[in-house]
Amino acid sequence: MLRKRLLRTGLLLGIAGMLTACASMSEQECLTANWVDQGYRDGSRGYPASRIFDHQEACAKVGVVPNQPLYTQGHNQGIEEYCQPENGWREGRLGNTYRNACPAHLESAFLRQYHEGTRVYEAERYVAELHNRLRRLESALIHEKDDRVRRSIRRELRQLDMELMHARGRMLFIDRGFHPRGFPY
Repeated sequence: MLRKRLLRTGLLLGIAGMLTACASMSEQECLTANWVDQGYRDGSRGYPASRIFDHQEACAKVGVVPNQPLYTQGHNQGIEEYCQPENGWREGRLGNTYRNACPAHLESAFLRQYHEGTRVYEAERYVAELHNRLRRLESALIHEKDDRVRRSIRRELRQLDMELMHARGRMLFIDRGFHPRGFPY
């Protein structure tokens, strides 16, 4: 019972610590904020305009209220820069989440490239996953003594090696903008 209580208390303290660490701005940042610059930074990082409400919550502790018109002015400039197609590709390629922040006139071009970048990211993840499975099987083969099991591992290694070769080829096609059919990403 005591152990459960200590575990629960530790969990609650951990969650509270995470919430504190996730504040959008520090107290010092709130006190010295230039709201045009803050809006610009948030927009250029792909945060939606509603991010100001996170700042409002973070800054309430020190009695600072964000200047919404100035923040919006900066955010509009930053989001225009962020929502460019080449940035969409980069964000997708890095596996970053799109926060539905782009204005309608920029969103379709941004998302088209974002999805292309995401396809490359997923293809690379799939190749990495196959490579890790291959290494684990190779290690198992080294340590296995039973000949029947070793034959089975070798057979699986050959299949996995072929799958990895095909996945790498598909990844190169995707990276160059081609869309081969019949693969999981």
